[in-house]
Amino acid sequence: MELLREERVGEGGFLTIHRTEVRNRRADGSSSPPYACDYLVRPMGLDAVAVAVFTRARGRVEVLLRDGLRLALVLGRSAGPVPVPDRGPYLLFTEVVAGVIEAGDRGEDGVRRRAALEVAEEAGYAVEADRVVLLGAGLFPVPGMLPEKVWFAAAEVEQPEKQAPLDGDGSPMEEGAVTRWVGLDEAIADCVAGRIEDMKTELALRRLRDWMAAG
Repeated sequence: MELLREERVGEGGFLTIHRTEVRNRRADGSSSPPYACDYLVRPMGLDAVAVAVFTRARGRVEVLLRDGLRLALVLGRSAGPVPVPDRGPYLLFTEVVAGVIEAGDRGEDGVRRRAALEVAEEAGYAVEADRVVLLGAGLFPVPGMLPEKVWFAAAEVEQPEKQAPLDGDGSPMEEGAVTRWVGLDEAIADCVAGRIEDMKTELALRRLRDWMAAG
């Protein structure tokens, strides 16, 4: 691929659009016609970690789900230019704990550290970074427009009743979030039934179940 032109749109915001013109270099030496390709970059950090917070304290495996604001769904699905099959209100959206991997979070230890920090901020539980379990390799959720890779982790809470306030990161976007404990199998069934619609959440929960089954 040959990059012919690039401009950045919306710098200074949460996301930056990279608007490019490229062409393909073929094996026979020929080139494709130039074509446009846009992708989005999050300046504060490219990748993210999704954390399946779980407990075995009440005689079964339960996972913590978080209902919080997702303005892209509130605004984008109600006002998009192309009709969508459903236009739910999506005011509060159900997910596992997740957060952006920042510049200082290097390697697997950095992913564990970021996971532990996000559990404290978004779930109200203190977990040690060295007790965070990584659940396999990271995946690209939307490779056609985002270079973000999501990493998967799990963190066990031994005393679920000892939950601190959900401080979040101080952003108004995290106001009003609530958490709840749900049985692991029930949560996965909710994903299949469409009651939970977040892809990374279903993957994190399924990987947690596989990890626990492996012993």
